Amino acid sequence: MNTQAVVIQQPQRLSLMPLRLPALQQGDVVVDVEFSGISTGTERLIWDGTMPMFPGMGYPLVPGYEAVGRVMAVGADSAHWVGQRVFVPGARCFGEVRGLFGASASRLVVPEAKIVPIDEKLGESAVLLALAATAYHSVAGGGQGQPHTPPDLIVGHGVLGRLLARMNVAAGIEDFTVWETNPVRQGGATGYRVLHPQDDPRRDYRAIYDVSGDASLLDSLIGRLGFGGEVVLAGFYAQPLSLNFAPAFMREARIRVAAEWKKPDMWAVNALLHAGRLSLDGLLTHTEPAERAGSAYAQAFGDAGCLKMVLDWRHHA
Repeated sequence: MNTQAVVIQQPQRLSLMPLRLPALQQGDVVVDVEFSGISTGTERLIWDGTMPMFPGMGYPLVPGYEAVGRVMAVGADSAHWVGQRVFVPGARCFGEVRGLFGASASRLVVPEAKIVPIDEKLGESAVLLALAATAYHSVAGGGQGQPHTPPDLIVGHGVLGRLLARMNVAAGIEDFTVWETNPVRQGGATGYRVLHPQDDPRRDYRAIYDVSGDASLLDSLIGRLGFGGEVVLAGFYAQPLSLNFAPAFMREARIRVAAEWKKPDMWAVNALLHAGRLSLDGLLTHTEPAERAGSAYAQAFGDAGCLKMVLDWRHHA
């Protein structure tokens, strides 16, 4: 089998290339991809060469962790079936070309344990499931122990920030704020307020969730905490983070890193969507055919009005 895949050959050099896939093995499924999302966090770092050393990092590579498609072949005794619609958070099926995270391709061969069955009605919005599960994980902790304090300040009003805000609203939380410095991204809030940091006088936040990916903000965020408050690093940071100790000491501040989602987070998000308590509406702003991947990536990274770019693979499968 062959696939057409987005390949980042080296920083700032991207192309759509045919790659050979391995034969189907026991425990694998073959998925024909319909849509994949472009991450403006991790994929931007891979694109511009600033990605920190990360397992699987190296060029050339196939990026992406947000694919939606249909199962086209299964191994014996599989729990899945041909035609089933699934979410694929990545793949490593490209031979000498690395997969980090390997979902931006027209066809994938993946272990069946990796895929997540999804509701047909989600359509292309299902590419957002990984981000929604990441937002959920930052608060719920993947079902491990007690849930964390939900955010009363969210820093950043991109897709991840909006999903965090929508989860607050779904949980009945009303007294929280979202910061956004870019006027283009300050709209689109329902049930919460979005402010420029300069317009917010509060310095008593209990839980600040930063999804900006800006490593320079830590000291200013600590300065906005109340005593015993927590800063949650829920973005992805290319630069080292540092802090001035005295302000953190005076507040007895806590800093927590929220890692990637786990399966219980995905199940919980699917349940919220099925119950109508969480909406993904309005978060996909741009779609391009896969053959225009080069211009799609450029727009995803350079246009503040582009919340989420989706590649359409349906005629490549």
